[in-house]
Amino acid sequence: YQRRVHGVGASKTSDALCENNMNIMRLLSEEIFDFSSGTMTQSKIKSLKETLNSEFGMIFELCQYVISNSQNQELLVETLQTLLKFLNWIPFGYIFETKLIEILGGRFLPTPVFRNHTIRCITEIACLDTPKQYEECFVTLFHGVMLQLGTMLPLPGDDNDAVHYAVHIPKLYAEGTEEDENFIANLSVFFTNFFRVHLSLVENNPNTAAQVINAHKYLIGISNVDNKEIFKTCLEYWTWLCEDVFTHWRGNNKDFQWTDAPPSTQRKNAYAVIFSDCRRTIIKKMVKPEEVCLVEDENGEITKELMPDVDIQQQYKSMREILILLTHLDPDDTETILLDKLCSQVDRSEWSWHNLNTLCWSIGTISGSMSEEEEKRFLVAVIKDLLGLCEMIRGKENKAVIASNIMYVVGQYPRFLRAHWKFLRTVIHKLFEFMHETFPGVQEMAVDTFLKISKQTKDKFVQAQAGEHQPFIEDILGDIRNITCDLEKHQSLVFYEAVGHMVSATQQERSEAMIIKLMEQPNFRWQTVIGKARPGCVHHLQPPPLI
Repeated sequence: YQRRVHGVGASKTSDALCENNMNIMRLLSEEIFDFSSGTMTQSKIKSLKETLNSEFGMIFELCQYVISNSQNQELLVETLQTLLKFLNWIPFGYIFETKLIEILGGRFLPTPVFRNHTIRCITEIACLDTPKQYEECFVTLFHGVMLQLGTMLPLPGDDNDAVHYAVHIPKLYAEGTEEDENFIANLSVFFTNFFRVHLSLVENNPNTAAQVINAHKYLIGISNVDNKEIFKTCLEYWTWLCEDVFTHWRGNNKDFQWTDAPPSTQRKNAYAVIFSDCRRTIIKKMVKPEEVCLVEDENGEITKELMPDVDIQQQYKSMREILILLTHLDPDDTETILLDKLCSQVDRSEWSWHNLNTLCWSIGTISGSMSEEEEKRFLVAVIKDLLGLCEMIRGKENKAVIASNIMYVVGQYPRFLRAHWKFLRTVIHKLFEFMHETFPGVQEMAVDTFLKISKQTKDKFVQAQAGEHQPFIEDILGDIRNITCDLEKHQSLVFYEAVGHMVSATQQERSEAMIIKLMEQPNFRWQTVIGKARPGCVHHLQPPPLI
Protein backbone atom coordinates (compact mmCIF):
# COMPACT_ATOMS: atom_id res chain seq x y z
CA TYR A 1 0.00 0.00 0.00
CA GLN A 2 2.75 2.51 0.95
CA ARG A 3 4.66 1.71 -2.26
CA ARG A 4 1.51 2.51 -4.18
CA VAL A 5 1.08 5.83 -2.35
CA HIS A 6 4.70 6.83 -2.90
CA GLY A 7 4.42 5.83 -6.54
CA VAL A 8 1.65 8.29 -7.41
CA GLY A 9 4.22 10.75 -8.71
CA ALA A 10 4.99 8.40 -11.59
CA SER A 11 1.32 8.56 -12.60
CA LYS A 12 1.87 11.93 -14.26
CA THR A 13 3.95 10.23 -16.96
CA SER A 14 1.21 7.91 -18.22
CA ASP A 15 -2.57 8.29 -18.47
CA ALA A 16 -3.06 4.53 -18.27
CA LEU A 17 -0.88 4.24 -15.17
CA CYS A 18 -2.62 7.24 -13.63
CA GLU A 19 -6.08 5.80 -14.32
CA ASN A 20 -5.01 2.48 -12.83
CA ASN A 21 -3.67 4.19 -9.69
CA MET A 22 -6.88 6.22 -9.35
CA ASN A 23 -8.90 3.03 -9.49
CA ILE A 24 -6.71 1.40 -6.83
CA MET A 25 -6.94 4.46 -4.56
CA ARG A 26 -10.75 4.51 -4.93
CA LEU A 27 -11.02 0.82 -4.06
CA LEU A 28 -8.63 1.30 -1.15
CA SER A 29 -10.71 4.18 0.23
CA GLU A 30 -13.87 2.08 -0.06
CA GLU A 31 -12.16 -0.86 1.66
CA ILE A 32 -11.00 1.23 4.61
CA PHE A 33 -13.82 3.73 5.09
CA ASP A 34 -16.89 1.96 3.68
CA PHE A 35 -16.47 -1.81 3.94
CA SER A 36 -13.87 -2.35 6.68
CA SER A 37 -16.34 -3.19 9.45
CA GLY A 38 -16.25 -6.94 10.14
CA THR A 39 -13.37 -7.63 7.73
CA MET A 40 -10.43 -5.97 9.55
CA THR A 41 -9.37 -5.50 13.13
CA GLN A 42 -9.91 -2.04 14.59
CA SER A 43 -6.17 -1.54 15.01
CA LYS A 44 -5.57 -2.41 11.34
CA ILE A 45 -8.32 -0.01 10.24
CA LYS A 46 -6.91 2.76 12.45
CA SER A 47 -3.37 2.21 11.10
CA LEU A 48 -4.52 2.34 7.47
CA LYS A 49 -6.62 5.46 8.04
CA GLU A 50 -3.73 7.26 9.72
CA THR A 51 -1.36 6.32 6.89
CA LEU A 52 -3.83 7.34 4.21
CA ASN A 53 -4.45 10.68 5.93
CA SER A 54 -0.75 11.41 6.41
CA GLU A 55 0.10 10.57 2.82
CA PHE A 56 -2.98 12.14 1.25
CA GLY A 57 -1.13 15.30 0.18
CA MET A 58 0.51 13.44 -2.70
CA ILE A 59 -2.75 11.75 -3.68
CA PHE A 60 -4.62 15.05 -3.70
CA GLU A 61 -1.85 16.72 -5.68
CA LEU A 62 -2.25 14.07 -8.36
CA CYS A 63 -6.06 14.44 -8.40
CA GLN A 64 -5.79 18.21 -8.70
CA TYR A 65 -3.17 17.89 -11.44
CA VAL A 66 -5.44 15.60 -13.45
CA ILE A 67 -8.64 17.63 -13.15
CA SER A 68 -6.73 20.84 -13.95
CA ASN A 69 -4.71 19.60 -16.95
CA SER A 70 -5.92 16.31 -18.41
CA GLN A 71 -8.08 16.05 -21.54
CA ASN A 72 -8.51 12.28 -21.24
CA GLN A 73 -12.22 11.65 -20.64
CA GLU A 74 -11.86 8.18 -19.10
CA LEU A 75 -9.10 9.40 -16.76
CA LEU A 76 -11.13 12.41 -15.68
CA VAL A 77 -14.20 10.25 -14.96
CA GLU A 78 -12.06 7.84 -12.90
CA THR A 79 -10.55 10.79 -11.01
CA LEU A 80 -13.97 12.27 -10.20
CA GLN A 81 -15.18 8.88 -8.97
CA THR A 82 -12.05 8.59 -6.81
CA LEU A 83 -12.51 12.10 -5.41
CA LEU A 84 -16.09 11.20 -4.49
CA LYS A 85 -14.80 8.45 -2.21
CA PHE A 86 -12.24 10.81 -0.60
CA LEU A 87 -14.43 13.80 0.14
CA ASN A 88 -16.14 12.53 3.29
CA TRP A 89 -12.90 11.87 5.22
CA ILE A 90 -10.06 14.08 3.91
CA PRO A 91 -9.00 17.21 5.86
CA PHE A 92 -11.29 20.18 5.10
CA GLY A 93 -8.40 22.30 3.87
CA TYR A 94 -8.04 20.21 0.73
CA ILE A 95 -11.64 21.04 -0.18
CA PHE A 96 -12.16 24.61 0.99
CA GLU A 97 -8.65 26.10 0.86
CA THR A 98 -7.86 24.98 -2.68
CA LYS A 99 -9.49 25.55 -6.08
CA LEU A 100 -11.29 22.19 -5.97
CA ILE A 101 -14.84 23.58 -5.68
CA GLU A 102 -14.15 26.19 -8.36
CA ILE A 103 -12.81 23.54 -10.76
CA LEU A 104 -15.70 21.15 -10.11
CA GLY A 105 -18.35 23.82 -10.65
CA GLY A 106 -16.63 25.72 -13.46
CA ARG A 107 -15.04 23.03 -15.62
CA PHE A 108 -16.95 19.81 -14.99
CA LEU A 109 -20.54 20.62 -13.98
CA PRO A 110 -21.49 22.23 -17.32
CA THR A 111 -20.05 19.32 -19.33
CA PRO A 112 -22.69 16.61 -19.96
CA VAL A 113 -20.28 13.67 -19.75
CA PHE A 114 -18.99 14.79 -16.33
CA ARG A 115 -22.01 16.48 -14.76
CA ASN A 116 -23.44 13.43 -12.91
CA HIS A 117 -20.08 12.58 -11.36
CA THR A 118 -19.57 16.25 -10.49
CA ILE A 119 -22.96 16.86 -8.86
CA ARG A 120 -22.40 13.77 -6.69
CA CYS A 121 -19.05 15.19 -5.56
CA ILE A 122 -20.65 18.57 -4.84
CA THR A 123 -23.42 16.83 -2.89
CA GLU A 124 -20.85 14.99 -0.78
CA ILE A 125 -19.19 18.34 0.01
CA ALA A 126 -22.58 19.88 0.86
CA CYS A 127 -23.20 17.19 3.51
CA LEU A 128 -19.98 17.88 5.42
CA ASP A 129 -20.21 19.04 9.02
CA THR A 130 -17.60 21.81 9.01
CA PRO A 131 -16.41 24.56 11.37
CA LYS A 132 -18.03 28.00 11.09
CA GLN A 133 -14.98 29.36 9.21
CA TYR A 134 -16.05 27.56 6.02
CA GLU A 135 -19.64 28.85 5.91
CA GLU A 136 -18.94 31.35 3.14
CA CYS A 137 -17.55 28.52 1.00
CA PHE A 138 -20.97 26.84 1.01
CA VAL A 139 -22.63 30.07 -0.07
CA THR A 140 -20.14 30.32 -2.95
CA LEU A 141 -20.71 26.67 -3.87
CA PHE A 142 -24.51 27.11 -3.99
CA HIS A 143 -24.24 30.36 -5.94
CA GLY A 144 -21.98 28.71 -8.51
CA VAL A 145 -24.25 25.70 -8.97
CA MET A 146 -27.29 27.92 -9.50
CA LEU A 147 -25.45 30.04 -12.09
CA GLN A 148 -24.49 26.92 -14.02
CA LEU A 149 -28.03 25.51 -13.81
CA GLY A 150 -29.35 28.75 -15.31
CA THR A 151 -27.49 27.78 -18.48
CA MET A 152 -27.68 24.00 -18.32
CA LEU A 153 -31.31 23.63 -17.24
CA PRO A 154 -32.97 27.05 -17.40
CA LEU A 155 -36.37 27.51 -15.77
CA PRO A 156 -39.22 28.75 -18.00
CA GLY A 157 -39.96 32.48 -17.98
CA ASP A 158 -42.67 34.12 -15.88
CA ASP A 159 -44.87 35.19 -18.82
CA ASN A 160 -48.31 33.65 -19.21
CA ASP A 161 -47.39 31.66 -22.33
CA ALA A 162 -44.43 29.90 -20.68
CA VAL A 163 -44.74 26.27 -19.62
CA HIS A 164 -44.82 26.01 -15.84
CA TYR A 165 -41.70 24.52 -14.28
CA ALA A 166 -43.84 21.83 -12.64
CA VAL A 167 -44.57 20.63 -16.19
CA HIS A 168 -41.31 21.64 -17.91
CA ILE A 169 -38.88 19.55 -15.83
CA PRO A 170 -41.00 16.34 -15.90
CA LYS A 171 -41.17 16.76 -19.70
CA LEU A 172 -37.37 17.01 -19.90
CA TYR A 173 -37.10 13.94 -17.68
CA ALA A 174 -39.55 11.92 -19.79
CA GLU A 175 -37.95 12.87 -23.11
CA GLY A 176 -34.32 12.87 -22.00
CA THR A 177 -31.59 10.25 -22.04
CA GLU A 178 -30.69 8.02 -19.10
CA GLU A 179 -27.92 10.52 -18.27
CA ASP A 180 -30.53 13.32 -18.18
CA GLU A 181 -32.73 11.27 -15.86
CA ASN A 182 -29.79 10.56 -13.57
CA PHE A 183 -28.82 14.23 -13.48
CA ILE A 184 -32.32 15.32 -12.45
CA ALA A 185 -32.35 12.61 -9.76
CA ASN A 186 -28.87 13.66 -8.53
CA LEU A 187 -29.98 17.28 -8.52
CA SER A 188 -32.83 16.43 -6.13
CA VAL A 189 -30.33 14.75 -3.78
CA PHE A 190 -28.02 17.78 -3.92
CA PHE A 191 -30.73 20.35 -3.16
CA THR A 192 -32.40 18.34 -0.39
CA ASN A 193 -29.10 17.53 1.34
CA PHE A 194 -27.66 21.03 0.94
CA PHE A 195 -30.74 22.81 2.27
CA ARG A 196 -31.10 20.53 5.30
CA VAL A 197 -27.65 21.68 6.45
CA HIS A 198 -27.14 25.15 4.97
CA LEU A 199 -30.58 26.63 4.17
CA SER A 200 -30.33 29.49 6.67
CA LEU A 201 -26.93 30.50 5.24
CA VAL A 202 -28.21 31.01 1.71
CA GLU A 203 -31.62 32.34 2.77
CA ASN A 204 -30.06 35.22 4.67
CA ASN A 205 -27.36 36.07 2.13
CA PRO A 206 -28.53 38.84 -0.27
CA ASN A 207 -26.57 37.28 -3.14
CA THR A 208 -28.36 33.94 -2.91
CA ALA A 209 -31.81 34.69 -1.39
CA ALA A 210 -33.53 34.81 -4.80
CA GLN A 211 -31.62 31.72 -5.92
CA VAL A 212 -33.06 29.80 -2.97
CA ILE A 213 -36.57 30.33 -4.37
CA ASN A 214 -35.43 29.29 -7.85
CA ALA A 215 -33.81 26.18 -6.39
CA HIS A 216 -37.13 25.24 -4.82
CA LYS A 217 -38.80 25.75 -8.19
CA TYR A 218 -36.43 23.13 -9.54
CA LEU A 219 -37.44 20.87 -6.65
CA ILE A 220 -41.14 21.38 -7.44
CA GLY A 221 -40.48 20.35 -11.03
CA ILE A 222 -38.41 17.36 -9.93
CA SER A 223 -41.16 16.34 -7.48
CA ASN A 224 -43.51 16.00 -10.44
CA VAL A 225 -41.38 13.58 -12.47
CA ASP A 226 -42.71 10.06 -12.85
CA ASN A 227 -40.30 8.30 -10.51
CA LYS A 228 -41.32 6.99 -7.08
CA GLU A 229 -37.85 7.06 -5.53
CA ILE A 230 -37.20 10.65 -6.61
CA PHE A 231 -40.60 11.65 -5.24
CA LYS A 232 -39.84 9.99 -1.87
CA THR A 233 -36.58 11.97 -1.68
CA CYS A 234 -38.43 15.22 -2.37
CA LEU A 235 -41.33 14.33 -0.06
CA GLU A 236 -39.02 13.91 2.91
CA TYR A 237 -37.50 17.31 2.22
CA TRP A 238 -40.85 19.09 1.78
CA THR A 239 -41.97 17.70 5.13
CA TRP A 240 -38.78 18.98 6.75
CA LEU A 241 -39.08 22.42 5.12
CA CYS A 242 -42.76 22.86 6.03
CA GLU A 243 -42.06 21.92 9.64
CA ASP A 244 -39.11 24.32 9.72
CA VAL A 245 -41.06 27.24 8.25
CA PHE A 246 -44.11 26.49 10.42
CA THR A 247 -41.95 26.41 13.57
CA HIS A 248 -40.23 29.63 12.53
CA TRP A 249 -43.59 31.29 11.86
CA ARG A 250 -45.07 30.26 15.19
CA GLY A 251 -41.80 30.91 17.03
CA ASN A 252 -41.62 34.52 15.84
CA ASN A 253 -37.89 34.42 15.05
CA LYS A 254 -36.70 37.99 14.42
CA ASP A 255 -33.49 37.26 12.51
CA PHE A 256 -35.09 36.93 9.08
CA GLN A 257 -34.67 40.05 6.93
CA TRP A 258 -36.08 39.39 3.45
CA THR A 259 -38.98 41.89 3.56
CA ASP A 260 -40.56 44.57 5.73
CA ALA A 261 -43.37 42.20 6.79
CA PRO A 262 -43.67 41.27 10.48
CA PRO A 263 -40.80 38.94 11.39
CA SER A 264 -43.13 36.05 12.17
CA THR A 265 -44.53 35.99 8.61
CA GLN A 266 -41.56 37.06 6.45
CA ARG A 267 -40.23 33.57 5.80
CA LYS A 268 -43.70 32.06 5.32
CA ASN A 269 -44.52 34.76 2.77
CA ALA A 270 -41.22 34.24 0.96
CA TYR A 271 -42.16 30.61 0.29
CA ALA A 272 -45.85 31.29 -0.47
CA VAL A 273 -45.63 30.53 -4.21
CA ILE A 274 -43.45 27.47 -3.62
CA PHE A 275 -45.84 26.10 -1.00
CA SER A 276 -48.82 26.69 -3.30
CA ASP A 277 -47.09 24.65 -6.01
CA CYS A 278 -46.21 22.03 -3.40
CA ARG A 279 -49.90 21.73 -2.42
CA ARG A 280 -50.82 21.10 -6.06
CA THR A 281 -48.09 18.49 -6.38
CA ILE A 282 -49.08 16.61 -3.21
CA ILE A 283 -52.77 16.65 -4.18
CA LYS A 284 -51.94 15.43 -7.69
CA LYS A 285 -49.83 12.55 -6.35
CA MET A 286 -51.85 11.67 -3.21
CA VAL A 287 -51.95 7.91 -2.63
CA LYS A 288 -54.81 5.75 -1.37
CA PRO A 289 -55.70 5.83 2.35
CA GLU A 290 -56.14 2.54 4.16
CA GLU A 291 -59.91 3.09 4.55
CA VAL A 292 -60.57 3.06 0.78
CA CYS A 293 -61.50 -0.39 -0.56
CA LEU A 294 -61.85 0.36 -4.28
CA VAL A 295 -58.79 0.43 -6.53
CA GLU A 296 -58.10 0.64 -10.25
CA ASP A 297 -56.37 -2.55 -11.41
CA GLU A 298 -53.74 -2.98 -14.14
CA ASN A 299 -56.52 -3.40 -16.72
CA GLY A 300 -58.05 -0.03 -15.86
CA GLU A 301 -61.05 -1.60 -14.12
CA ILE A 302 -62.42 -0.70 -10.68
CA THR A 303 -62.23 -3.58 -8.24
CA LYS A 304 -62.05 -4.34 -4.53
CA GLU A 305 -58.57 -4.29 -3.00
CA LEU A 306 -57.63 -7.72 -1.69
CA MET A 307 -54.25 -7.03 -0.06
CA PRO A 308 -53.24 -3.61 1.36
CA ASP A 309 -49.91 -2.20 0.14
CA VAL A 310 -47.77 -1.45 3.21
CA ASP A 311 -45.46 0.92 1.29
CA ILE A 312 -48.43 2.91 0.01
CA GLN A 313 -49.85 3.17 3.53
CA GLN A 314 -46.56 4.54 4.82
CA GLN A 315 -46.33 7.01 1.95
CA TYR A 316 -49.89 8.15 2.64
CA LYS A 317 -48.95 8.96 6.25
CA SER A 318 -46.06 11.12 5.02
CA MET A 319 -48.19 12.91 2.43
CA ARG A 320 -50.96 13.44 4.99
CA GLU A 321 -48.48 15.03 7.39
CA ILE A 322 -47.15 17.47 4.82
CA LEU A 323 -50.58 18.45 3.44
CA ILE A 324 -51.82 19.19 6.96
CA LEU A 325 -48.75 21.39 7.54
CA LEU A 326 -49.33 23.17 4.23
CA THR A 327 -52.97 23.74 5.19
CA HIS A 328 -51.99 25.23 8.54
CA LEU A 329 -49.60 27.57 6.71
CA ASP A 330 -52.33 28.82 4.35
CA PRO A 331 -55.82 27.26 4.68
CA ASP A 332 -57.33 29.67 2.14
CA ASP A 333 -54.95 28.62 -0.62
CA THR A 334 -55.49 24.93 0.15
CA GLU A 335 -59.28 25.39 0.00
CA THR A 336 -59.07 27.35 -3.25
CA ILE A 337 -56.91 24.71 -4.96
CA LEU A 338 -59.14 21.82 -3.83
CA LEU A 339 -62.40 23.51 -4.84
CA ASP A 340 -60.97 24.58 -8.21
CA LYS A 341 -59.93 21.00 -8.89
CA LEU A 342 -63.36 19.76 -7.82
CA CYS A 343 -65.00 22.20 -10.26
CA SER A 344 -62.83 20.69 -13.00
CA GLN A 345 -64.30 17.30 -12.12
CA VAL A 346 -67.87 18.57 -12.15
CA ASP A 347 -67.51 20.34 -15.50
CA ARG A 348 -65.69 17.23 -16.83
CA SER A 349 -62.67 19.24 -18.05
CA GLU A 350 -60.31 17.08 -15.94
CA TRP A 351 -62.62 14.17 -15.14
CA SER A 352 -60.94 10.82 -14.49
CA TRP A 353 -61.04 8.22 -11.75
CA HIS A 354 -57.45 8.97 -10.82
CA ASN A 355 -57.97 12.74 -10.60
CA LEU A 356 -61.14 12.41 -8.53
CA ASN A 357 -59.53 9.86 -6.21
CA THR A 358 -56.40 11.88 -5.47
CA LEU A 359 -58.52 14.99 -4.96
CA CYS A 360 -60.97 13.37 -2.52
CA TRP A 361 -58.21 11.56 -0.65
CA SER A 362 -56.55 14.95 -0.19
CA ILE A 363 -59.82 16.52 0.99
CA GLY A 364 -60.26 13.79 3.59
CA THR A 365 -56.63 14.04 4.63
CA ILE A 366 -56.79 17.66 5.88
CA SER A 367 -59.66 17.07 8.31
CA GLY A 368 -59.18 19.14 11.46
CA SER A 369 -56.60 21.52 9.97
CA MET A 370 -59.11 24.32 9.28
CA SER A 371 -61.16 26.32 11.73
CA GLU A 372 -64.65 24.97 12.38
CA GLU A 373 -66.29 27.72 10.32
CA GLU A 374 -63.87 27.25 7.41
CA GLU A 375 -64.38 23.50 7.55
CA LYS A 376 -68.17 23.87 7.47
CA ARG A 377 -68.13 26.12 4.40
CA PHE A 378 -65.58 23.92 2.65
CA LEU A 379 -67.20 20.55 3.35
CA VAL A 380 -70.73 21.65 2.39
CA ALA A 381 -69.40 22.79 -1.00
CA VAL A 382 -67.46 19.54 -1.47
CA ILE A 383 -70.33 17.16 -0.61
CA LYS A 384 -72.80 19.18 -2.67
CA ASP A 385 -70.57 18.89 -5.74
CA LEU A 386 -69.83 15.19 -5.17
CA LEU A 387 -73.51 14.31 -4.78
CA GLY A 388 -74.30 16.32 -7.91
CA LEU A 389 -71.53 14.53 -9.77
CA CYS A 390 -72.93 11.16 -8.64
CA GLU A 391 -76.34 12.08 -10.07
CA MET A 392 -74.87 13.43 -13.31
CA ILE A 393 -72.31 10.76 -14.19
CA ARG A 394 -73.54 7.57 -15.86
CA GLY A 395 -72.06 4.10 -15.55
CA LYS A 396 -71.82 1.68 -12.61
CA GLU A 397 -68.03 1.96 -12.30
CA ASN A 398 -68.13 5.77 -12.36
CA LYS A 399 -70.82 5.86 -9.69
CA ALA A 400 -68.89 3.34 -7.57
CA VAL A 401 -65.79 5.52 -7.67
CA ILE A 402 -67.78 8.63 -6.69
CA ALA A 403 -69.61 6.72 -3.94
CA SER A 404 -66.31 5.46 -2.54
CA ASN A 405 -64.99 9.00 -2.38
CA ILE A 406 -68.14 10.42 -0.78
CA MET A 407 -67.95 7.77 1.94
CA TYR A 408 -64.26 8.41 2.58
CA VAL A 409 -64.68 12.19 2.80
CA VAL A 410 -67.68 12.20 5.16
CA GLY A 411 -66.03 9.62 7.40
CA GLN A 412 -63.05 11.92 7.87
CA TYR A 413 -65.00 14.89 9.29
CA PRO A 414 -66.66 13.79 12.57
CA ARG A 415 -66.48 17.32 14.05
CA PHE A 416 -68.67 18.63 11.24
CA LEU A 417 -71.07 15.68 11.42
CA ARG A 418 -71.54 16.09 15.17
CA ALA A 419 -72.37 19.77 14.73
CA HIS A 420 -74.87 19.30 11.85
CA TRP A 421 -77.47 16.64 12.58
CA LYS A 422 -79.50 17.00 9.39
CA PHE A 423 -76.37 16.57 7.32
CA LEU A 424 -75.34 13.54 9.41
CA ARG A 425 -78.77 11.95 8.94
CA THR A 426 -78.54 12.51 5.16
CA VAL A 427 -75.11 10.89 5.11
CA ILE A 428 -76.41 7.83 7.00
CA HIS A 429 -79.33 7.44 4.58
CA LYS A 430 -76.84 7.64 1.70
CA LEU A 431 -74.75 4.93 3.32
CA PHE A 432 -77.86 2.74 3.60
CA GLU A 433 -78.39 3.23 -0.15
CA PHE A 434 -74.80 2.17 -0.84
CA MET A 435 -75.37 -0.99 1.25
CA HIS A 436 -77.67 -2.18 -1.56
CA GLU A 437 -75.09 -1.46 -4.28
CA THR A 438 -73.61 -4.79 -5.37
CA PHE A 439 -70.62 -3.36 -7.22
CA PRO A 440 -67.51 -4.96 -5.63
CA GLY A 441 -66.22 -3.01 -2.65
CA VAL A 442 -69.06 -0.48 -2.29
CA GLN A 443 -71.01 -2.39 0.38
CA GLU A 444 -67.79 -3.13 2.26
CA MET A 445 -66.88 0.52 2.40
CA ALA A 446 -70.45 1.55 3.27
CA VAL A 447 -70.59 -0.61 6.40
CA ASP A 448 -67.02 0.34 7.39
CA THR A 449 -67.87 4.04 7.07
CA PHE A 450 -71.10 3.50 9.00
CA LEU A 451 -69.10 1.86 11.80
CA LYS A 452 -66.54 4.68 11.81
CA ILE A 453 -69.21 7.39 11.99
CA SER A 454 -71.17 5.48 14.64
CA LYS A 455 -68.14 5.32 16.93
CA GLN A 456 -67.48 9.05 16.52
CA THR A 457 -71.07 10.35 16.78
CA LYS A 458 -72.96 7.60 18.65
CA ASP A 459 -74.68 9.93 21.14
CA LYS A 460 -76.37 11.86 18.31
CA PHE A 461 -78.35 8.80 17.25
CA VAL A 462 -79.86 8.10 20.67
CA GLN A 463 -81.10 11.66 21.32
CA ALA A 464 -84.34 13.04 19.89
CA GLN A 465 -83.15 15.87 17.63
CA ALA A 466 -85.03 19.10 17.04
CA GLY A 467 -88.15 18.55 14.93
CA GLU A 468 -88.09 14.74 15.34
CA HIS A 469 -90.44 12.74 17.57
CA GLN A 470 -87.98 9.94 18.40
CA PRO A 471 -84.23 9.21 18.32
CA PHE A 472 -82.91 8.16 14.91
CA ILE A 473 -81.75 4.80 16.27
CA GLU A 474 -85.42 3.81 16.60
CA ASP A 475 -85.83 4.30 12.84
CA ILE A 476 -82.74 2.15 12.23
CA LEU A 477 -83.94 -0.63 14.57
CA GLY A 478 -87.35 -0.64 12.91
CA ASP A 479 -85.90 -1.07 9.42
CA ILE A 480 -82.90 -3.38 9.99
CA ARG A 481 -84.33 -6.13 7.76
CA ASN A 482 -84.56 -3.82 4.73
CA ILE A 483 -81.24 -2.09 5.40
CA THR A 484 -79.22 -5.32 5.69
CA CYS A 485 -81.06 -7.55 3.22
CA ASP A 486 -78.34 -7.27 0.52
CA LEU A 487 -75.33 -7.45 2.83
CA GLU A 488 -73.11 -10.50 3.13
CA LYS A 489 -72.83 -12.10 6.56
CA HIS A 490 -69.52 -10.50 7.52
CA GLN A 491 -70.86 -7.10 6.39
CA SER A 492 -73.98 -7.58 8.53
CA LEU A 493 -71.73 -8.20 11.52
CA VAL A 494 -70.05 -4.83 10.95
CA PHE A 495 -73.49 -3.18 10.69
CA TYR A 496 -74.60 -4.75 13.98
CA GLU A 497 -71.37 -3.65 15.64
CA ALA A 498 -72.02 -0.07 14.50
CA VAL A 499 -75.57 -0.06 15.94
CA GLY A 500 -74.18 -1.63 19.11
CA HIS A 501 -71.94 1.40 19.58
CA MET A 502 -75.02 3.63 19.31
CA VAL A 503 -76.89 1.56 21.88
CA SER A 504 -73.95 1.84 24.27
CA ALA A 505 -74.55 5.61 24.45
CA THR A 506 -78.03 5.20 25.99
CA GLN A 507 -79.06 4.77 29.61
CA GLN A 508 -79.33 1.19 30.82
CA GLU A 509 -83.13 1.12 31.13
CA ARG A 510 -83.47 2.13 27.48
CA SER A 511 -80.55 0.12 26.15
CA GLU A 512 -82.04 -3.24 27.23
CA ALA A 513 -85.14 -2.68 25.12
CA MET A 514 -82.99 -1.53 22.18
CA ILE A 515 -80.77 -4.62 22.42
CA ILE A 516 -83.84 -6.87 22.36
CA LYS A 517 -85.08 -5.09 19.25
CA LEU A 518 -81.62 -5.08 17.64
CA MET A 519 -81.18 -8.83 18.17
CA GLU A 520 -84.74 -9.74 17.16
CA GLN A 521 -83.79 -11.15 13.77
CA PRO A 522 -80.66 -13.04 14.86
CA ASN A 523 -82.58 -14.54 17.83
CA PHE A 524 -85.44 -15.60 15.56
CA ARG A 525 -83.01 -17.32 13.19
CA TRP A 526 -81.29 -19.00 16.13
CA GLN A 527 -84.59 -20.25 17.56
CA THR A 528 -85.48 -21.64 14.15
CA VAL A 529 -82.21 -23.57 14.00
CA ILE A 530 -82.65 -24.91 17.56
CA GLY A 531 -86.21 -25.93 16.74
CA LYS A 532 -84.98 -28.04 13.84
CA ALA A 533 -82.30 -29.71 15.96
CA ARG A 534 -84.62 -32.40 17.37
CA PRO A 535 -83.56 -36.01 17.84
CA GLY A 536 -83.28 -37.61 14.43
CA CYS A 537 -83.01 -34.26 12.61
CA VAL A 538 -79.27 -33.68 12.90
CA HIS A 539 -79.03 -33.29 9.11
CA HIS A 540 -80.25 -29.71 9.66
CA LEU A 541 -77.03 -28.86 11.49
CA GLN A 542 -74.25 -27.76 9.13
CA PRO A 543 -70.70 -26.52 9.83
CA PRO A 544 -70.79 -22.72 9.97
CA PRO A 545 -69.11 -20.88 7.10
CA LEU A 546 -65.84 -19.11 7.83
CA ILE A 547 -66.25 -15.33 8.19
